[in-house]
Amino acid sequence: MAEQQLGVLKALDVAKTQLYHFTAIVIAGMGFFTDAYDLFCVSLVTKLLGRLYYFNPLSEKPGSLPPHVAAAVNGVALCGTLAGQLFFGWLGDKLGRKKVYGITLIMMIVCSVASGLSFGNKAKGVMTTLCFFRFWLGFGIGGDYPLSATIMSEYANKKTRGAFIAAVFAMQGVGILAGGFVALAVSSIFDKKFPAPTYAVNRALSTPPQADYIWRIIVMFGALPAALTYYWRMKMPETARYTALVAKNIKQATQDMSKVLQVELEMEERAEDIVKDPRLNYGLFSKEFAKRHGLPSLDVPPHAIGWIPKAATMNGIHEVFMIARAQTLIALCSTVPGYWFTVAFIDIMGRFAIQLMGFFMMTVFMFAIAFPYDHWIKPDNRIGFVVMYSLTFSLLTLVQTQPPSSYRLKSSQPG
Repeated sequence: MAEQQLGVLKALDVAKTQLYHFTAIVIAGMGFFTDAYDLFCVSLVTKLLGRLYYFNPLSEKPGSLPPHVAAAVNGVALCGTLAGQLFFGWLGDKLGRKKVYGITLIMMIVCSVASGLSFGNKAKGVMTTLCFFRFWLGFGIGGDYPLSATIMSEYANKKTRGAFIAAVFAMQGVGILAGGFVALAVSSIFDKKFPAPTYAVNRALSTPPQADYIWRIIVMFGALPAALTYYWRMKMPETARYTALVAKNIKQATQDMSKVLQVELEMEERAEDIVKDPRLNYGLFSKEFAKRHGLPSLDVPPHAIGWIPKAATMNGIHEVFMIARAQTLIALCSTVPGYWFTVAFIDIMGRFAIQLMGFFMMTVFMFAIAFPYDHWIKPDNRIGFVVMYSLTFSLLTLVQTQPPSSYRLKSSQPG
């Protein structure tokens, strides 16, 4: 393979763990952090959206999003991620990882801010513009997923490649956790600043008009990590594997990696012949790709559950706080530990073993939740249900934190 023959790529494969490895983890990981934040933060505010825009003073229950609206608000970004993975995966092989990564981050910044500035004050206008911008936000996130993973895989050395890429994926858990913390902080501040009665006490005043700022602040906050990631990513050179193998510019790849590795690398005389090897050029759906890498898969993030009091016993702001607390606890007890367990053991146990263990144990726990479901939904068994769900969610991280190797970008959609 070309990676075994080109000196610049061989140098990356055998390089000792250095500061640039951890820099790449942080920069690529911030992409996953932002993706997870943007995808999960909306689930924290859907109840508030229902109270604000679908309030019925005659109803004994607070307003809620109609099923089709709730499905659109929660799911439209995921539709965008599917389209974005396919499009930006293709584009990343045409224009380069660095340039396309910048495009996806700019799209995420713009659409995060635009989501919080949804037009009008009527339900139809707000929901329509929110869904529109969240689709394009998801489109950008879909591009960021394979780009972040590929950038790390192409910078990592062979010895610790699994752990490094798993660490990048693990930032999804931190992003979910951050979403909960932001929602907790914002809702706490507003709850103290604008105290309101519960819905059962006063239906009209249970959701103060200032609560409209809460959901907007939470969804717009996702633009901040995306902007920071953009700044640092643009300071990194293009990956050597793209420059050498796709752009066919061995000299530039050698110069870039000489600076990164802080060593003097020399270009081989026959380097140009190496990258023209026809065996290295194969399509995404070719037999050669399936033989080398298996089939690509898509990562569709699961939605956290919560355990909260009845809506009528809370005001709108406090309900956001309770939902955020539930998601934060689940992420803290399951998602985050599961990701970092994978980081610690993926290069010890191996990719196949750790993924097989994750699938098997997930199956066991899902059956354990599904068959005695009537048992788990009883109030006395609430803690047990949360424990079982957390374990299942934790095991999910084992099967989705599987690093792509140094292959073409379109195949690196995580799964």
